[in-house]
Amino acid sequence: MSLIAFWFLVAIEQLQDLFWTDWPRDLGWDQPPWWWPFPLLAVAGLGVGLVVARLPGRGGHLPAAGLSVGGITAQSLPGVVLAALLSLPLGAVLGPEAPLIALGTGLALLFGRLVKAPETKAGGALLGAAGAAAAISALFGNPLVGAVLLMEVAGVGGPRLFAVMLPALLSSGVGALVFTGFGHWTGLKTGSLKIGLPPAPLLDAGDVLWTLPVAPLLALFVHGTFVGGRYAAGFVTSRTVRNTFLCALGAAGCISLYTVSTGRSAQDVALSGQAALARLAADPHSWSVGALVAILVFKGLAYLLCLGSLRGGPIFPALFLGGTAGVLLAPLPGFGVVPAMAVGMAAAVTAGLRLPVSSVVLVVLLLGNGETIPVVVLAAVISFVVVELLPPGPEIPPFAESPARRARRSGTP
Repeated sequence: MSLIAFWFLVAIEQLQDLFWTDWPRDLGWDQPPWWWPFPLLAVAGLGVGLVVARLPGRGGHLPAAGLSVGGITAQSLPGVVLAALLSLPLGAVLGPEAPLIALGTGLALLFGRLVKAPETKAGGALLGAAGAAAAISALFGNPLVGAVLLMEVAGVGGPRLFAVMLPALLSSGVGALVFTGFGHWTGLKTGSLKIGLPPAPLLDAGDVLWTLPVAPLLALFVHGTFVGGRYAAGFVTSRTVRNTFLCALGAAGCISLYTVSTGRSAQDVALSGQAALARLAADPHSWSVGALVAILVFKGLAYLLCLGSLRGGPIFPALFLGGTAGVLLAPLPGFGVVPAMAVGMAAAVTAGLRLPVSSVVLVVLLLGNGETIPVVVLAAVISFVVVELLPPGPEIPPFAESPARRARRSGTP
């Protein structure tokens, strides 16, 4: 699972560089022109719509519904991989974590069938959790994040906790080793979680006090984005191919408007935000207030549309939006850049995932320091309480069955 996940991430990274860096440069542009997102996301929208409408498994889970380890079968693997490869490199404002979980789960179940492992409900859950943990650790490069994330997503406790946690922890360790070893051996990139923030100063009263209003504010913002994503998902499920295509074009329009209004690169808004977060952390003062506000508006809208239509994960765009809000609010009296970004990322990703422990572990790993842990925990807890008190938004309706699929299922010509 870890080897396959490694090469899957390498493929996504190479395709992103090809579409968003190499091709514009080969055509004579320093950065993609304003219209560049339209053809790429048009292909993504049409391709994902066809995958969802025609292939088993609907291309995996809609990201607006959050992360899940259930509902994946071996038969759904081709659709999951194809939908992710059509979404992520072509500019979808989503991350690779949800397809990786689905890929690891489906492949583990497939391999279990090949070796004739006993097909029981408990055995399937254990195999699926181990495969998902191995795959997700190839992304994070840290076994603790993968194990804790899978534990919270699966929602297990009591004796079931140890039944799932031990194989998930072991698989996460193997995944992290494979990620580290193959990364050094091949020299290939799969993305990095090192964002390069400077050393954090000692926390003071201002950092803690500003956390109290900033965390719920960001929780409301991200929660509203997910509610909008659920409305977009309801729009897509009625006429899948056409409406997925329209949502993808809407996301392309948001990216283009950002480029036209700020003169900055489209990659600030397109894609997951993992690489852009590192650029933001390395030189936050190079971003004007107008550019930061434009990111929150246009990336937030593009994120909303992609949550309800394309395929990917919700983690990295939420982290980037939280980090952007942190840089924007850092000039507040007594609020430093590093604590502000820590609070913003923790509050945003917790509101999106509703997994507070995983969110704290992930943000601490990204920050690479222990000084900001108190405000990270405080922001995550406040954000989690706020979103738990709010209505989750509309239920995502089932996809309307196409006439061709209905005819195949009923056996009529």
